[in-house]
Amino acid sequence: MDLLFNAYSTNTDEDEENEKHPPPPFKRAKPELPHTSINFDHGKHISTESSISGRYISKRERALMASAPPQIPNPDPPSSSACSPVQGSILDSSIRKDILSSLRNPKGGGNANSERKSTALIGHTKAVNALQWSNSHCHLLASCGMDSSINIWNVWSNEQKKARVLNVHSAAVKDIKWCEKGFSLLSCGYDCTSRLIDVEKGIETRVFKEDQVIGVVKFHPNNSNLFLSGGSKGVIRLWDIRTGNVVNQFSRGLGPILDVEFMNDTKQFISSSDESKSNVSENSIIVWDVSRQLPLSNQIYVEAYTCPCIRHHPYDPYFVAQSNGNYIAIFSSKSPFRLDKYKRYESHFVSGFPIKCNFSTDGKKLASASSDGFIYIYNTKSCHLINKIKAYEQACVDVAFHPILSNVIASCSWNGEISVFE
Repeated sequence: MDLLFNAYSTNTDEDEENEKHPPPPFKRAKPELPHTSINFDHGKHISTESSISGRYISKRERALMASAPPQIPNPDPPSSSACSPVQGSILDSSIRKDILSSLRNPKGGGNANSERKSTALIGHTKAVNALQWSNSHCHLLASCGMDSSINIWNVWSNEQKKARVLNVHSAAVKDIKWCEKGFSLLSCGYDCTSRLIDVEKGIETRVFKEDQVIGVVKFHPNNSNLFLSGGSKGVIRLWDIRTGNVVNQFSRGLGPILDVEFMNDTKQFISSSDESKSNVSENSIIVWDVSRQLPLSNQIYVEAYTCPCIRHHPYDPYFVAQSNGNYIAIFSSKSPFRLDKYKRYESHFVSGFPIKCNFSTDGKKLASASSDGFIYIYNTKSCHLINKIKAYEQACVDVAFHPILSNVIASCSWNGEISVFE
């Protein structure tokens, strides 16, 4: 052992000084290379060229460095989008005068047959999954996408149209919903969370964590403190925003939940799931009793197709389901919730995409996105196609009528584009 000790300890600091005769380490001239200073309790400084690869560090220097307190490097400055989600104004003071006048003094009516693209909103880098107009601040449009971002658009602003960029999710964002009042927004996504966001401040105010990817969220129509979430494990939960806790849980061993929708004075809600355990999708659409947490019917739709979107008519007692059979089916919202076998909305295409549809505020029109890039607009009474708008080269995923201006409709595409037609 003595021989090994002598062999590995021959190159000492003293030998080095005898051979090269440099000044002591503390008195060496500082090299003109980048260095950092490590502070010690006794107040002295040692220059260490840690950034120089292969530099020899003597034993004495190593001992002093080991006894030094750890140095905490300055963190990298956050990106501009992370430190400041504010891109433009969310107020209506900068929007077009004709739009502002119409929003403040709505006259109703309007013609949805115009094919003039009034606004193109560029911001998402991947597919846009959902969009929605704000009911309380009708000049604002929210969108979310596979690029993990949420964008808030001041659509008719004469200045910056992109008002907020909210990067609160760590994975793709699947769905968004505005609160009926104020600037609150609810989102969910592939990071297994739902998040409540204060759009005005650009921050999240509460996070709801789950054990599944969340595909859809829906505010309770009469109580904005409650919302439903549906996920990849087939579990639907009713949350209370005030406490952050689950109020009720609805589970029946279903496949991934595709959509949820309240109906009948919010005493019931409908769920659509990707059920593939049987030859027919007998559990693909279920009506649930909210208070008892029990299914009222699970054999509403027995076609061998899943339904990526469910919408209840604003006034009449029926709801529709977007089917992967390339049509929209119609169901009564009164028990036993029967399928209308004589009427359906067809001409558009789904082709496996998460294609959505939406009623106009007055309930007279139903708009459907389509995998062929068109927007299809139907008369809800007759089911006849009244207009067809070419929107994109790739699939159109979601459409949304403006809550006040009946001649305005927004849409988004699988390639990240958002358009507003007047």
